[in-house]
Amino acid sequence: MTDEAFARAARTYGDTIYRVAYHALNSPHDAEDVMQTVLLRLYECKKEFESEEHMKRWLLRVAVNESRKQLRSFWRRTSVPLEEWRETAAPEDPEKAEALRAVMALEPKYRLAVYLYYYEGLSVAETAAAMRANVSTVQTWLLRARERLRKELTEEKEGSVYVRPKTVP
Repeated sequence: MTDEAFARAARTYGDTIYRVAYHALNSPHDAEDVMQTVLLRLYECKKEFESEEHMKRWLLRVAVNESRKQLRSFWRRTSVPLEEWRETAAPEDPEKAEALRAVMALEPKYRLAVYLYYYEGLSVAETAAAMRANVSTVQTWLLRARERLRKELTEEKEGSVYVRPKTVP
């Protein structure tokens, strides 16, 4: 890979790699580390990619794997995580901000599946490939994540369920 092709790929996919890692790890610093590691692996990669889509899928796969390594690391398991994501800028729309908080509160496997499927627009099969999981497993994770998000975004008020009204455009 030429330096020019690498620079183009880093500009094109750097944010995507960061967001995948951030949703997996829930830490901006760890996400930056993963992004740097993934881009370094791309730079050192001798593989010829068939297309831009092939490169994107490879980068997502490596980002997920590196994020999982971070989650399994000794330091991550023995330290108390700082909830720095709460300090990041939230979307201005209160409903979107609330939805983002609810997504970020999900377990990592659910959070990452939701991110890849809804935010990156991957199909269930592509999400499963990126997460190295069965398609049916990812479908189950998405189903459970939607149930938990629905439950979280629905408030119970005095014995009855109160659902926030949707805004009509």
